[in-house]
Amino acid sequence: MNRSRPGAGGAEPPAGRHVPVLLDSVLAALQPCDGAAYVDGTFGSGGYSAALLEAAQCRVFAIDRDPDAIRRGMPLAARYGGRLTLVEGRFGDMDRLLASFGADAVAGVALDLGVSSPQLDVPERGFSFRQDGPLDMRMGRDGDSAADLVARLPEAELARLIRDLGEERYARRVARAIAAARRVQPIRRTGELAEVVRAAVPKTQAGLDPATRTFQALRIAVNDELGELDRGLAAAERVLTPGGRLAVVSFHSLEDARVKDFLRRRSLPPPQASRHRPGVGGAARPPSFRLLSRRPVTPSAAEVARNPRARSARLRAAERTGAPPWPPAGDGHLRLSEGRGAG
Repeated sequence: MNRSRPGAGGAEPPAGRHVPVLLDSVLAALQPCDGAAYVDGTFGSGGYSAALLEAAQCRVFAIDRDPDAIRRGMPLAARYGGRLTLVEGRFGDMDRLLASFGADAVAGVALDLGVSSPQLDVPERGFSFRQDGPLDMRMGRDGDSAADLVARLPEAELARLIRDLGEERYARRVARAIAAARRVQPIRRTGELAEVVRAAVPKTQAGLDPATRTFQALRIAVNDELGELDRGLAAAERVLTPGGRLAVVSFHSLEDARVKDFLRRRSLPPPQASRHRPGVGGAARPPSFRLLSRRPVTPSAAEVARNPRARSARLRAAERTGAPPWPPAGDGHLRLSEGRGAG
């Protein structure tokens, strides 16, 4: 797949060009083999799916919530004679989606997080601040758009969202500027919002557009990307067979921290029972994953030169053990109704 860096608006390959990120490393982690089944949970333009199908005589279930991605993938599915199954839906529901095809276990799951190039490169989708279009940002075509959030959220909640999901230090200033602008007229286009944000945020980092973090925050909120990631990791744990592999490519610290924490907790050995600490150790859950590497895999300088979008990519991978899946612990994603101040 051809994923962007966090801001969805930096240096970009030409529209239509397909550059899968960390592809060789993902294949090395998944180790595709003949006769096995794999999930490409974020199909996009099909780069990972095609690579898996070329690497082995396997089957791939390719999931994407974007109906346009499913439509674009039909020629690829026809090319592989039934080995590629396109599934419209969310990867957080992968166990339910796989069950509808009679599949309850797979040998590998790949997740390439963030926005895809076809979404980013089409102004009408409203993801990029470098191209004017409707302020939409929905990966699927349901739910609130970014324009809805910008119009509806109180200033304090908007500031919190921009700070927490965009990691924007000037979140209060941005929210104040948005609130002032929308009192004059609704903000309905990406160009309008980008102009408001650029006027409110000092340009401090070379090459980084001041609108980057605000657009990231809105996109994550519109698509509940962090909640979907939490659900997707848990679903992958349920569908992977013992020895199956999980490979997750993330593009910003919020995603990477979630993946790191999920795999760290599930790969730690249970604490030893102690007579000095009753209740510790005996009821602890056995590890459900084994880390393939303690540090994330990052792109080489050559890959970044070929594909600037790869610069912030991080790959974390792990192997499923024979232990049962851990019980659900809540999705933990940011709820817009939960309030605290923003700086």
